[in-house]
Amino acid sequence: MSGHKIERTTEDIRRELTAIFRELKDPRVRDAFISIIRVDLTNDLSYCTVYVSAMEGLERCKLACKGLDSASGYIRRELGMRLKLRHVPSLIFTATDSIEYSANISRIINDLNNK
Repeated sequence: MSGHKIERTTEDIRRELTAIFRELKDPRVRDAFISIIRVDLTNDLSYCTVYVSAMEGLERCKLACKGLDSASGYIRRELGMRLKLRHVPSLIFTATDSIEYSANISRIINDLNNK
């Protein structure tokens, strides 16, 4: 599959996953302020790795990923209905601490500017 189509499909998946996450009723996901950092899609559209980060830290993000893993069947079905994909990729949710890391860097820079 061409690189342009994969990039377009990746962005579509990211957009729809954001909307689906808002609709989930699992308290592990609903109560966490999570953000999709990156979506990696294999060339054959069989696997999709979703990197997720939470404002509350890495441990909270890992808990949210467990909730996302348990709802992955529902999420795949919703993706298939919304995007009209012939084959919906298997979803792999991975916790990252990107938001916490960037907030720490921002805090360090602000401390340097204040001195």
